[in-house]
Amino acid sequence: QVQLVESGGGLVQFGGSLRLSCAASGTIFSRDTMGWYRQAPGKQRELVAIITSSSITKYADSVKGRFTISRDNTKNTVYLQMNSLKPEDTAVYYCNAVLGRWDYGLGSLAPRFGSWGQGTQVTVSS
Repeated sequence: QVQLVESGGGLVQFGGSLRLSCAASGTIFSRDTMGWYRQAPGKQRELVAIITSSSITKYADSVKGRFTISRDNTKNTVYLQMNSLKPEDTAVYYCNAVLGRWDYGLGSLAPRFGSWGQGTQVTVSS
C-alpha cells in the first residue's frame, strides 16, 4: 500500500522561504513522475510542480521562478523549495505521483494514487 508523508510546512512572512518534503513508500519511487499539489480554503486542489523520473521539471505559472521541485531517489523523497512566498501561496500542500503526458502541460495530468497523505499546512502572512 502506498504511503505519502508530507512535512515541512509552517507559518512564514511574506517573502520568506520554506522547504517541504514528501516521503513515499509502497511504490517504485524512482519510476514515478512526482508532483506537488496544493489546496487553499474553498478552492480545488491544484498541481503546482512535477518532476519526472529523469528529473525534468514543470511548474504552474503561479509559482514559476519561485518554487523548485527536486527528488532524492535514494530516500524515496521529493522536495519543494519555496522562495519569495506570497499570501496567495497559503494552502495545504500534498504530494502524489501523477499520470499522463507531462509534456502536454500540468492540466493534462491526474493523481496516480487515490489515497493522499495528511498534507502540510503553509501559511504566509502579509
